[in-house]
Amino acid sequence: MKKTSFIMCAVSVFLLAGGLPAAGAEATAGADIVSAYVWRGITFNDGFVVQPYVDVSANNFAINVWGNYDIDDYNDILEEHEFSEIDLTLSYTLPMEWADITVGHIEYLFPNGGAGTSEVFLSAWVSPLANFSMGIDAYYDYDEVDDYYVAAALAYDIALDNGLGLGASASAGYAGNNFSLGPDSGLHEYTLRVNAAYPVLKSMDLTAFLAYTDTLDDDVLPDQDENLFGGVGFSWNF
Repeated sequence: MKKTSFIMCAVSVFLLAGGLPAAGAEATAGADIVSAYVWRGITFNDGFVVQPYVDVSANNFAINVWGNYDIDDYNDILEEHEFSEIDLTLSYTLPMEWADITVGHIEYLFPNGGAGTSEVFLSAWVSPLANFSMGIDAYYDYDEVDDYYVAAALAYDIALDNGLGLGASASAGYAGNNFSLGPDSGLHEYTLRVNAAYPVLKSMDLTAFLAYTDTLDDDVLPDQDENLFGGVGFSWNF
């Protein structure tokens, strides 16, 4: 099933990518050097990682390829200096003015072993005030996990006259029983984050972020190895 799922996702990405240049596609490539790999409050590596990505979008469709390259081995759990995860995302944003609503599919691949899995998601965001936004992201893993994860967030972003962009956000997650690492479903984790981006070239930004995350219920998400993490990187638009 995993092989078939991967092939279907890869074919979809290939077909979409083939049609994007003629449709006036926009693309972004970048990479972040991060002090730890933390995903939805869960520590996957408490040491340094590199996370490259590519985004291509046109006509409200988008594809994203993202990877995690482990510099450290996380107490010999991981192979250092290898990719431990590659994610493929295909999404579509509805053409609406009052809200940003996106639906999509994510394929999680683990090159060094472990069962990959697949999620579908719905993301809905609104901006009730200038520079402020709020939204809900809902995910359902229909493959290995067979359960859901939902996150609600508030964000503030501002662009200064010198081109410097600053942002801050707060989010909280809720996990179903199969997604939970503990015995219960419920409130999973919260995350506070600040970020910045500065244009150093016409099409290139330097980026940085700092985040703090912690469990909301030990019976849903037990204490993790890493709470405070951050990174620096770049993004290139072309």
